[in-house]
Amino acid sequence: MMRFLEFIVALIIVALAAVVFGVLSPSSGHVERSVTVGKDLRQVYDVLDNMRRLPDYATLRADDRNIKFELSGKPFGPGGEIRWTSNSERVGNGSLTIVSADPKFNEVDDSTTNATIVWKLDNDWRGHDKEFTLGLARDGSRGQLTELTMAYDVKYGWNLMDRFSNLYIHGKPDSFIQGALNNLQNVVAAIPNVDYSGLTPAIVQTKPQPVLMISTSAPRSGGLEAQHDAITAAIGVIQAEAKTLKVNIVGPRIVTTTNYGDQTYSFDVALPIDTNTLTLTKDGEPQELTPPTPPSLNAPAEPASAASGPESAGSSAVAEAAPVVGSRDQRGRLVLGNGVLGELALGDNTLTAPWTGTFAGVATIRDQLRAYAQTHGYAFDVVVHPPYDIQTGVDVVGPQGDLISKERYQIYLPLESAPAQTPEQEAGLVPEPAPASTAAPAEAAPVAGNANGKKANGKKGGAKK
Repeated sequence: MMRFLEFIVALIIVALAAVVFGVLSPSSGHVERSVTVGKDLRQVYDVLDNMRRLPDYATLRADDRNIKFELSGKPFGPGGEIRWTSNSERVGNGSLTIVSADPKFNEVDDSTTNATIVWKLDNDWRGHDKEFTLGLARDGSRGQLTELTMAYDVKYGWNLMDRFSNLYIHGKPDSFIQGALNNLQNVVAAIPNVDYSGLTPAIVQTKPQPVLMISTSAPRSGGLEAQHDAITAAIGVIQAEAKTLKVNIVGPRIVTTTNYGDQTYSFDVALPIDTNTLTLTKDGEPQELTPPTPPSLNAPAEPASAASGPESAGSSAVAEAAPVVGSRDQRGRLVLGNGVLGELALGDNTLTAPWTGTFAGVATIRDQLRAYAQTHGYAFDVVVHPPYDIQTGVDVVGPQGDLISKERYQIYLPLESAPAQTPEQEAGLVPEPAPASTAAPAEAAPVAGNANGKKANGKKGGAKK
């Protein structure tokens, strides 16, 4: 009996000790880790101020390959939310919601030295008011790096079991932070090191447009002149074929970049026409122009186009490789004369931005759009759906030799998945662009040149800020 009483007393003492320990334990928990990221503060900020990229750097998918994510709320900034469901006990179900971002996204620029983003966490971890605070500080000798500090804070109140869990705060919360920081470095490393702070892009749905197109290329060493000559030669071939087909060209040229290589710039040149059907012979059946099927990496090589460069546009392809006029190529495009193809182009959901200057700046804007899409979590594939640009204006030189207007371009990056608007659109910082239309007469936007048909006189260089 005495031993039983001793056992009961011991239990009471242990319970009292546990209560005292719990009462004296902290009513909140905090853990943080830091890492230096090799990217500008703006890019890191954009990755963290939306939840579209979280599955790429959070450790949740590594713990459960079958985890399911669902985005909701705003696509960018405070209000953005991601939920996950998992059958793994290690992961469980939960959600993260962006509750604040300071400064606002449109206030982050080269002069911004610090930024703070707060995520609210809802899951089965002990405690309440659970939050991740992401602190960004510009770092490096030229401010080109970002020191990222990720902290987890939780309140326990007077719940003694929750207070005891503070002993294990360096378990799952610490592991989540460290894994996210390590993976985030790999995610941002894949983003082009391009400054897009001067970009005000929009997401628009372009309209399908029947076109005549031809593939060509220009040596990068030839600069703008070689590219201009290749485009001019290709347009000449297309115009001649349009005349043969008795169709009208109804808008400016469209250049689709298929490979911006170190040595060679390969691209398709297209001109919009006023009909979806073409009749190739007097007694022939009308043939409908259709969207091309996406290129496949496993598909056999296509026959060489008749226009493989500025000097060869309009020349014959190798005889044995020449496709039959009236047939369809491997991508379903209608084969016409002199290497010209007919297709139904555009019709994409795109990320787009304008550029005013020489054609050299188009490549810079194209790179900026790609970097912007990656930080904001917009999916794209430049092999399956390559970027393109439409020339909306050209240099016009007045009678006294003064420059009246400059070359103007609209650059498009087709997207596979994205929200309805960019943050800039949603905030009203950029006018809603009209869907890409090529309904203007061709004369309204000729190839880069002045009123006398001479080459454009724009300055060389990339995109200006």
